[in-house]
Amino acid sequence: MRSTFHRGAIAALLALIPTLAGCAATGSDAASRALVQPGMTVLFQGDSITDAGRNREVGDANDPRGLGRGYASLAAAGLLMDAAPRDVFVHNRGVSGNKVFQLAERWDADCLELRPDVVSILIGVNDIWHTKNGNYDGTVAIYERDYDALLTRTRTALPDVKLVVCEPFVLRCGAIDDSWFPEFDEYRAAARRVAAAHGAVFVPFQQMFDDALAQAPAEHWARDGVHPSMAGAALMAKTWLATVQGR
Repeated sequence: MRSTFHRGAIAALLALIPTLAGCAATGSDAASRALVQPGMTVLFQGDSITDAGRNREVGDANDPRGLGRGYASLAAAGLLMDAAPRDVFVHNRGVSGNKVFQLAERWDADCLELRPDVVSILIGVNDIWHTKNGNYDGTVAIYERDYDALLTRTRTALPDVKLVVCEPFVLRCGAIDDSWFPEFDEYRAAARRVAAAHGAVFVPFQQMFDDALAQAPAEHWARDGVHPSMAGAALMAKTWLATVQGR
């Protein structure tokens, strides 16, 4: 299983290299517009999609064991390649199952104490999913209120921080059926409003996957409709880099 994963990871990274190499050749103007600059600390936060099996005992920046097997690790690889010969310092603190209020409960240790220059958050699917299975009594209004409060708290503690809000997404397969809609679209809209209110970069993951359905069925990108496959994670990383780095 491990060797199969590594082959898949390498293939995904190789798929990203032509795009990233082209980005590196666009010149100093493009580099100066990138949100993440060499020397910065970048934090990826969220739920299982960000967690992606990371080793939580590993706290050092840029350690592959601590970055997981998902989009955050692949995006980190792109940032590191792009920053050469200098470095960026990337952490992943996603925790499987988290909702916004659970991010807030651990925010001091898992965000503010790291003093990140860039904080990228992908959160929301559990805020609706756990209401559907009876394990949470949240609403869209609670999600938006808690998310807004979290970003306000972050900006207060770190006035110069750059914020990235990633759009929550689902694909219609696996665990996802018509009962998720239109409510899930309201969560997406709430995330977009929060991003706008705080001047955050917004990464349109749902639109990305909707467009990708023209190339392959939903199961190719996320078999259960929520957790991306290797192909889905690579597509997310590519879109994150293109949106956040402006290339």
